[in-house]
Amino acid sequence: MALLLKTTRFVESQIDTFLDIVSDAATTFQLAVEDYLEGRLPQFEERLTQLREYEHRADDLRVSIERFLYERTLIPENRGDVLAILENTDEVIDNIKDSLLQFSIELPQIPVELNDLWMQTTRASVAAVEQLVFAVRSFFRDLAAVNNYIHKVYFFEREADHIGERLRRQIFGIDIELSRKSQLRFFAIHIEKISDAAQNVCDRLSIYTIKRQL
Repeated sequence: MALLLKTTRFVESQIDTFLDIVSDAATTFQLAVEDYLEGRLPQFEERLTQLREYEHRADDLRVSIERFLYERTLIPENRGDVLAILENTDEVIDNIKDSLLQFSIELPQIPVELNDLWMQTTRASVAAVEQLVFAVRSFFRDLAAVNNYIHKVYFFEREADHIGERLRRQIFGIDIELSRKSQLRFFAIHIEKISDAAQNVCDRLSIYTIKRQL
């Protein structure tokens, strides 16, 4: 029993590190978007490099945790749920990195009058990811608090959608080429999808939470 408790704590420590990376990735994404809007492209590219590293570290850590769980047969009644949480949360980092990578590839020219709504949408999506991290931590530490954080993820996801719609309306209301409008809409939607990814994890997390409470 003592050995099982010790190894379970080890897994939880590894998961904590994994979640720290998710949080750092979300913060880095927000800073990168700020850099891009302010024309600080060298700093933006540095943020992208950081995000690539976070993605690799998260992937390696997830695989390591999964292997450990299978080899040691830890918490077998919840193991599948833990693995699913890790895999789904890892996809959030993938979405964050992919969104920033597209900025680096296409270098869209964003009119300055869009900057405010652009950052508001970004902050709402990042806030959803931050609350997701709290929700997943609580799943392992304080099950009663999970639903509170899930509720906040849903709130910020709706906020990102609401602000994102305003942003897209503003995009199509300014006097630029239709091709540029379409490109900017693409990027705006991709920022919104980060909060969608966080919500998707919470949809599953809420079910896993109910199962643990039974």
